[in-house]
Amino acid sequence: MAVDRSAKIGRRAFLASGAAFLSAPAIAQTETDTTEVERDLDEIVVRNISSFRSLDWAPYFDNLKNGAVLVDVTSRALHYWSEDESVYKLYPTSVPLTEDLTRRGRTKVVRKVDGPSWRPTPSMKKRNPEWPDYVGPGPDNPLGTHALYLSWTYYRIHGTHDTRKIGRRSSNGCIGLYNEHISELFSLTKVGTQVLLI
Repeated sequence: MAVDRSAKIGRRAFLASGAAFLSAPAIAQTETDTTEVERDLDEIVVRNISSFRSLDWAPYFDNLKNGAVLVDVTSRALHYWSEDESVYKLYPTSVPLTEDLTRRGRTKVVRKVDGPSWRPTPSMKKRNPEWPDYVGPGPDNPLGTHALYLSWTYYRIHGTHDTRKIGRRSSNGCIGLYNEHISELFSLTKVGTQVLLI
């Protein structure tokens, strides 16, 4: 018997996306050099929130074996589908600062770490020599509370304690989530979960 995905996903996705927005922490209004610069507040800007919408998994994955994560860099959204299609989640993300730092394509989760430590990559250290060589787990850690390590060297989906970064170009290549969202995604994914960045 065929399953009507559009009907099933529509209601769940609507509820999930609403919950994601309501549960997201407020974003601070101050800026730093690590986030993109917003337009002048006096300028009239039309916001397009339609790009942050639920999606069906079928155009992006052949199957949902081990679950699937789709990261849309343009809309700055992460989509998750469980293997049995009982769970669909949609989260706002931070994305890389520039196209040069952005990687697209297929990968997978190869490691999961609760309370990750952080070391800057050689290219990060070259761009920012003042950065520390190591930051242990805790509130100052750039990877937040949880990290999903991808099969690509140095690439992660992780949390952040700096909530200003979510929804913006602010990373050196990784995909960032609010800590409460990465905690939930961490519990849903497993080693082997498919990941596609578009």
